[in-house]
Formats: sequence, C-alpha cells, structure tokens
Amino acid sequence: MNPLLQVRQHGQQIWLDNLSRTLLNDGHLARFVAEDGIAGVTTNPAIFHKAIAGGRYYEDDLSALKRQALSAEARYEALVIPDVQRACDLLVPLHRDSGGSAGYVSLEVSPALAHDADGTVSAGLRLKAAVNRPNLLIKVPATPAGVDAIERLIAEGVSVNVTLMFSLAHVEAVASAYLRGLSRLCAAGGDPSPVMSVASLFLSRVDTLIDKQLEDLGGDALDLRGKSAVATAKLAYQRYLARFHGEEFAALKARGARPQYMLWASTGTKNPAYSDLLYVEPLIGAETVNTLPDATLDALRDHGRIDSTLARDVDGAEAQYAALERLGIDLGAAGERLQQEGLAQFEQAFAALLELTA
Repeated sequence: MNPLLQVRQHGQQIWLDNLSRTLLNDGHLARFVAEDGIAGVTTNPAIFHKAIAGGRYYEDDLSALKRQALSAEARYEALVIPDVQRACDLLVPLHRDSGGSAGYVSLEVSPALAHDADGTVSAGLRLKAAVNRPNLLIKVPATPAGVDAIERLIAEGVSVNVTLMFSLAHVEAVASAYLRGLSRLCAAGGDPSPVMSVASLFLSRVDTLIDKQLEDLGGDALDLRGKSAVATAKLAYQRYLARFHGEEFAALKARGARPQYMLWASTGTKNPAYSDLLYVEPLIGAETVNTLPDATLDALRDHGRIDSTLARDVDGAEAQYAALERLGIDLGAAGERLQQEGLAQFEQAFAALLELTA
C-alpha cells in the first residue's frame, strides 16, 4: 500500500505544505487528494511568493489588478483568495465525510500583525468572510499578541491554525488560549462543534539551532544531536493526550468541542546527514497532522516505513531534555529565538511578495 495511505490508518493526516495555481490548474493537488489521501493544505507568505513569482497562471490577473487603485496587499489577497477557495472546494467532500475533522486549507494573516492582537483579530475575521468556506483555517503566530488573538478568534467561532511554535512553553500557552476561547464561545451561547484548530510545532529548525550549540560543546554532547525536535514533539503529544483526553476538556467535549490537534511543521530535513523522514516516521500517531513540503511527500511515498510511533520512547524524549538541561541548553529560550527568526523570515517573504504586487 502507498505509505501515505498507511499513515491515515494510524490516525494521522498528511497535509501538503504548498499551494499554487499550477497545482490547482494542472490537476496535481486533485491527484494528491485522490491517490495519496492528502487531507489538507497549508500556506505561508514564502509559498505564495514562490507561486506568484514563478507561476505563469498569475500574470494576466496581476496585470489587471495593477491597473486598479488597490494597495499591494489588496492585490495579493485578490490573487490568492481564489486559490484558497478552490483548494477548500476540492477538500469539501473530505471535510464533510470526516465530520469536520479533516479537509482544511490555511491562510495566514499578515506577518506585520504578529505583535498586534486587535489587528490580527480584525484580519482573521475579514479573511474568513472573504474566503467564505467552512474548511478554512486562519493562520496566526504563537506570539504573545497572537495567543491573545487566538483566544478571541476562537471565541468568535473562527477556526485557527496556530503557527510558529517552537517549544513546549508555546504549546502550553496556545492550548490554554484555545480552551479559554472555547469556554467564551460556549458561555455566549455559541456552538463549538464547527470550530477546528491545529497547533503547528516547527521541528527541523529546533535541531538546526540545538545541534549547533551541542557542536560548540563537543565531546559526549555530540551524541545528542538530531534528537531535540522529535523529543519535543513526543512530549508535546503526551501533553495533548493528558489535556484533551482528560478532565480538563471533558465539559467542553460534552458541548461538542473538538481537541486542538498537534501539527508537525517544518518537516523537511535540513541536515543531509539525517534521514529525509526524520520528522515523519517517528511522529506517526492518532489525532495529529504532519504537513509536508513536496520533496518530503515524495520521500514518504517512495520509502516511508509506517507504524504508530509517536507514543513510543517517551522516556527517551524525557532523557534528551534532561541531558540538554544538564548541559545548560535552554529549550525555552531557543524557542523564543526561533520564533523571532521565523517571524523575520515570514516578514521578509511577505515584503518580497508585496513588491511583486505593488
């Protein structure tokens, strides 16, 4: 069997970390859904910059938009919202048949709003209305302002993909905001059952940073390389299970609320010395999502070894954390640094994107 379809049998969804008109117009995304069981799509400013800069299908629309008195950001949205709508429509049958647990497409608020909670809430509500599809996720970064906005958007019944999480502290803050938002929604008489959220934990960048610190220490510290990101994901999943399958969530679950699935992001291996499926094969488990770039998707289809691995060797993950702590490596501080660097990268990509549409 296709390994991508095997993953689904273990309760995990595979989403594509890419979207473009080429994927839509040439039928590639439809084939991924039909043949590989792709159950969702994620986007970000870098993905859309690549799509618009290199995609022949955007040229005529962009030329027409540039003749209108619109801002660069309004032109960008006019280009990508139809793509997001088409991807949503392609996944609507899966969204319907799964009872709303799969078949989502993510669209990110402007990275310029990362420290503006009010602006993020306004943008999230506006983009939700503009796309007008039940299977849209509004993507919001897990900054302090973003966490505030996540709670408020959930309270408004907006489904959210939380992005740029790099640590267990981020996981805790985001899950707490989700629960507060659901409680507010229910207290106002709202129905939580249509609300979906995923919490995206970025992986490869964690190893890139921590490995460098381990190499600077040398000696036995070198044996810890390439293990920090997977350990973080395994420990995050244990917290997910305790929270969303325990008493803390029971009352909201009885009202129809959904757990906030963990999503593994940044899953393309950056170190060529490591397996190209380092952030896939050890992290297969129920009620999770792994969003893959094209190359990692191809690798999984070609030679993926599939089993329920996510809940295994939790002791090893704890030991990795303890060993790093003994060495003075602070994973919480690393997460804050990585989040700021990730924001800067998205801001640069968004600025470059707006240069295309200016």
